[in-house]
Amino acid sequence: MHLAYPAVLSALLFCTGLYGVLARRNAILVLMSVELMLNAVNLNLVAFDVWLSRAAKDTLHSGQALTLFTIAIAAAEIGIGLAIVLAVYRNRGTSDIDKLRDTAEGPEASGPDTGGPGTSAAEKAEATA
Repeated sequence: MHLAYPAVLSALLFCTGLYGVLARRNAILVLMSVELMLNAVNLNLVAFDVWLSRAAKDTLHSGQALTLFTIAIAAAEIGIGLAIVLAVYRNRGTSDIDKLRDTAEGPEASGPDTGGPGTSAAEKAEATA
């Protein structure tokens, strides 16, 4: 098999993942697109390892070993990423990335019942109770 076939497939997978990262608004779909990009890199690593191992008989297959490390890192990334997305969804009620861009508290309107900047901590606690 020629090197061009897996390289083209890898390029298509990577471009699809890149489009998903740039165009999607849902955090879970963005994580899935990152996984597509990592799988494209894995396919490239294995394809080039097989292609280079034909030239030399005594090879260490470092591309395949690096692919195993990449798969392990991708599994850890998706586990931590999903945990973060679920925690944000529980707190905010949405996983839309555009709505989550501003993670800091916004400016509050000042006033006696809104708990603005002129109120003390005791008054804020009393207002929320």
